[in-house]
Formats: sequence, C-alpha cells, structure tokens
Amino acid sequence: MVSNIGGWMYSVASAWLMTSLDPDPFIVSMVQVANSLPMFLFAIPAGALADIVNQRRFLIFGETSILVSSTVFAALVWMHLITPVSLLLLSFIVTVGSAITAPAWQAVVPQLVPKSDLSPAVAANSVGINVSRAIGPALGGALIGAFGIAAPFWLNAFSNAGVIAVLLWWRAPRRGAARLPSESLGNAMRTGIRYARYNPHLSATLIRTTGFFVFASAYWALLPLVARSRIAGGPEIYGILLGAIGVAAVGGAFALRWLKVKLGADRLVAAATVATAAATGLFAFARGPAMAVLASLIAGASWIAAVSSLNVSAQVALPDWVRARGLAAYVTVMFGALTIGSAIWGELASITDLDAALLLAAVGGMVAIPLTWRWKLQTGAEVDFSPSMQWPEPVTVHTIEPDRGPVLVTIEYHIDPKNREPFLHAIGRYARERFRDGAYDWGIYEDAAEEGRFVETFLSDSWLEHLRQHQRVTKADRTLEQAVERFQIGEGPKTTHFVSARRD
Repeated sequence: MVSNIGGWMYSVASAWLMTSLDPDPFIVSMVQVANSLPMFLFAIPAGALADIVNQRRFLIFGETSILVSSTVFAALVWMHLITPVSLLLLSFIVTVGSAITAPAWQAVVPQLVPKSDLSPAVAANSVGINVSRAIGPALGGALIGAFGIAAPFWLNAFSNAGVIAVLLWWRAPRRGAARLPSESLGNAMRTGIRYARYNPHLSATLIRTTGFFVFASAYWALLPLVARSRIAGGPEIYGILLGAIGVAAVGGAFALRWLKVKLGADRLVAAATVATAAATGLFAFARGPAMAVLASLIAGASWIAAVSSLNVSAQVALPDWVRARGLAAYVTVMFGALTIGSAIWGELASITDLDAALLLAAVGGMVAIPLTWRWKLQTGAEVDFSPSMQWPEPVTVHTIEPDRGPVLVTIEYHIDPKNREPFLHAIGRYARERFRDGAYDWGIYEDAAEEGRFVETFLSDSWLEHLRQHQRVTKADRTLEQAVERFQIGEGPKTTHFVSARRD
C-alpha cells in the first residue's frame, strides 16, 4: 500500500505536468496510454515467465527495476529536463516494470490464502490499492503545491524499497519437485495463449472486461483536463478528485460481499457499468468542484465493484499450472482496452470537444451491457481444477528424446451407430480440453468400411510437451472424458502414440 501511494502521487504529478507542457487533449490522454500500453505489450511474456521461474525472485527483480527507473525519472524532472516526448517515454519505461510483475503479483494470491478465501482476499487487495488511491492523489497534489513538481516523483522512487524488503523476507510455500523440466519462454507463451482461447470461463471474462474498460477509460484519460479547463482548478483539485475516487472505492469494497449476494457477479458488473456511465456524464457537465467530486465518488464505487468481480472471475477460471499466464491474458485485455480507449477518447476530444467525448463514452458503456450480456462471469467457481493424473504413462519400447516431435496421439472408439450424433457432440466438447492442455491440432474420423468405429487424433509439439499434457489434466477434464467413454462398446478406448520419424 505504501508503494501504491507513491505510485498514485507519481500518476497525479505526471498527468498534471503534461497539462503544463502541452494541454492538447490527445497529448494529455497519451499519459494514460503510456501508463497502460506496457501492460498490454508485456503481460503475456511476463505471465509465461512467472509460471516457469521462481515467482519471488522474479518479483524482486521487477520491483528493483521499477525503483531504478523511477529514480532516473525523478532526477530528470528535478533538473527540468523533461519534454512532452521524454515524459511519455519515461512513463512507458517505468510502467514496463509494473507490467512484468503484475501477473506474478496476482498469481501469488492463492499461495497466501485458501481457495475459500480467494474472493475476499482479492477484495482486500483491492481495498489496499484504493486506500492508496484515496491518499496518494490528494497527497501528491498537496506536495506539488508545497514543494514543486519533482517531490512526488522522488517519493514514488523510494516507496518501492519497502516492497523489495518484504519480498526478501517472504518465503513461498514449498511445492513438490517438478518431474519435468521447465518450459521454454516461447512454448510457455504459446501454451498460455492457446489455453486462454479454449477456456470458456476465461474467454467470457475477457469479453466482459473489454466491454467495461474501453468506455471506463474515458474519465481516467481526460480527468486532468476536466480539473484544469472545466473546473479551473490546480493540482490540488485534481488530487482531490482522484482521492474521492479512492475513498469511494474503499467504501464500495466493504459492500461488495452484500452486493454480490443480492445481485450476483453479472448484474453487479452491469450495475457498475451503468454507474460508470453516469459518472462519466457528470464529468462532462461539471463546472464546479461539487459536481466533479460527486462524479468521482460514483466512479470510485463502481470501479471497485467491476474490477473486483472481473478479477475474481479470471482467478477462479484457472488451474495452478497456467495461473500466471491466464491472469496475464486478463491483464493484457484490461490494459489493452484502457490503452485503446484512452487514445480514442483523447483524439475525439481534440476533434470535437471534451464534453462530447465524455458523453459518447457514457453512451457507449450503456450500449456495451446488452452486447456482452450473453457471456457470464465466475462460471469457473464450481469447477474442480485440481490435477486428476488419470492418464497412464505412455508405453515405449525405447527412450524418446524430449525434444523429438511432433507427437501424434490416436484414440480408437467403437460405439453403437445409433449414438453417432450424441457421441460427436460429447467428443466435440472434449476437444477443447485437448487444445487447453497443449495440443495444436485435433480431429475426429470415422471408418468408411465399418460403422461405429471412430479415431480421435491430436498433435503435440514434442514428446516432452505431450508428457506435460498428462500432468495438466484436471478432475473437471476427467468428467468430460467419462462423457465420451460411456459410448464405448467393449474394452477400450485404445490409445496409441506416434512420434515423427523425421530427424531434420
């Protein structure tokens, strides 16, 4: 929380500094783009790394890089060497450190609490973030007025020291020794992207995330201009508005449990979207601090409701082996939507005016609700993602080199021809499991000369990757497998493994 207070002070200072260097709405919105684009670009490789390396050491490295880059940034601001271009560039560089640590930070949460406490733990984490959001902006605005624009940059640089100290002290729970070597970065990224694509629980969360953040990004990107040009305030007013968002978010966090019981995750996010649209519209009409503060309070409460619900929906949709990569997909979509949205609303405000851009964003948020309603949230909460380990070890006549491949697996079924359609439906659902766990191709074929004889095929990149598939199968996947095997007549199904005979 201390580190986040420093981060919010820095956020206020950089946005306010840009309004002094270049007040063009598009350029000011680019500060938000520079602070969110690294999350979009680097979250996927960062998530892959977090799944295959020691997460604690990875976080220590990332937080140290943030401290160093923030210190350089502060020194340049202090020496008055900042231009609009260098401010955007340095904001981007500082946020790269946050981007590479974000998936790992989210992935360690289940190591700190049991699964039954995951939802309140995510909410508690959000409370900490929003307490800092309440304190940081107001404190940053006051520091700028009292000590100059460089003061928040210096405090942000050194606020990370505490995080590094805690990481050096903390020891993660011991896991069982891995039977297989770690994945390469490229393979881990491909597997993570493939998993996100074929996990319906996570895919639904990503669609709803896009629908919310593209339009919620408008007031974040344009709030500095609302404070300066519409309210005619200084950095203190801007800090107060951001602080009001944080205060409301903290208050909203304590009502989340009750709201979720009353509304459910889907209706809660829809209600938060409506409230965000209302807040965005109020910002467009604000001509004094009172209405702007009211809009900030509504925005903060709705922000915590949406972000917490979407985050939990992503958390409960993932098994441990791909958790950081799946959360990286969520972070990528979230910040990609913030990045694209900020650029769109900034450009629109330049072409038309500030009020028109905010009102269009409010209308767009309302339209997004019915367009994304079919995709439901937190559907993975009741799914058992624990490893089933029911696949037997492949039988081989000699040792196979780990990198040899591709590997073709065939499973032969004999069914009653009358059950052809329900069998194909069941095995079509099971195909998603093959892709989620690492297959890059899949097919189902029927014998032209014998009714009821089918062969399922799927391909893996290498023998080692196929062995990893054995470890990734969950108890929920076992249920899908049993739905297919109930059509089998006699013994079987028969599984055969083929390894590419070409060595080039």
